[in-house]
Amino acid sequence: MPTWRYSIKIPEDEKEKYVKASLREVSISPKHAVEIAREIRGMYVEDARKYLEEVISLKRAVPFKRYKKKVPHRRGLNKWYAGRYPVKAAKYFLRLLDNLINNAEDRELDVERLKIVHCAAHRGRKIRNYIPRAFGRSTPFFDTLVHVEVVAKEV
Repeated sequence: MPTWRYSIKIPEDEKEKYVKASLREVSISPKHAVEIAREIRGMYVEDARKYLEEVISLKRAVPFKRYKKKVPHRRGLNKWYAGRYPVKAAKYFLRLLDNLINNAEDRELDVERLKIVHCAAHRGRKIRNYIPRAFGRSTPFFDTLVHVEVVAKEV
């Protein structure tokens, strides 16, 4: 059984100000997850929720800064040109932020003052499937799972 750890070290004297949440082995695009994680890092949790809701309703695009080959131009991106609307990944991130808010309320932290200090997406394991084709051949049909983690601090 794997042991899940976060890729951030929290100082021992400030542990009561931090709250964590994670999604493990989620079937979303790793590239979309990386771009969304980079975009919401540094935001307040309420602002990040509003941002993701706008992405889901196709009103605001996520700038693709790393995985930008053959990505079309989108308006409304601040000083950037390439962007997309990763709706499925944004829904999972929204669920993750709801979980983070519930964890903060459980630890009696002020939700209005929570700021995302760490947000990362890592590739998980691959689910390998094959589609049978004609003449005895097959085509690989792989699915890469994603681990997403969010850490917020009460500012």
